[in-house]
Amino acid sequence: MVSIMNEALELEIGHKVLEVGAGSGWHSATLAEIIAPSSTPRSEWGCIFTLEIIKNLAENSRKNIINAGYADRVKIINADGSKGYPEKAPYDRILVTAAAPAVPQPLIGQLKTGGIMLIPVGNVSLFQTLIKISKGIDGKINKENLGGVAFVPLTGKFGQ
Repeated sequence: MVSIMNEALELEIGHKVLEVGAGSGWHSATLAEIIAPSSTPRSEWGCIFTLEIIKNLAENSRKNIINAGYADRVKIINADGSKGYPEKAPYDRILVTAAAPAVPQPLIGQLKTGGIMLIPVGNVSLFQTLIKISKGIDGKINKENLGGVAFVPLTGKFGQ
């Protein structure tokens, strides 16, 4: 699923990415390898801001990111990811790794024009769909269904 999501995000070196749901930090590390590879000059690197609502998970993810050598590219923040992170918006890409009942409007607002967001949408006990959202240069939102998925629930203000 990590590979499928990374490919669907159409990531490029230099992108600024918001990830909602840090988990172990694994997905953030894979993003860092794509948008900020160590073989590229630091001045061209992108960065990842990862939001995790559960304090213990955020701390564990932070430790994993530091131990893996990605702390200069990945910032783990203990916060309600369903509201996004307006302090560093807008983002080239937004990745949500938990299922929301609907697409949170704050995340759409924090997506750059020309940006892409991936988010699983649906009920935890029923069907979920991975939605790819593209924000056109004119601000128009396009949604594409990438198929059925199963994720943990998104918690927080705009979660389940």
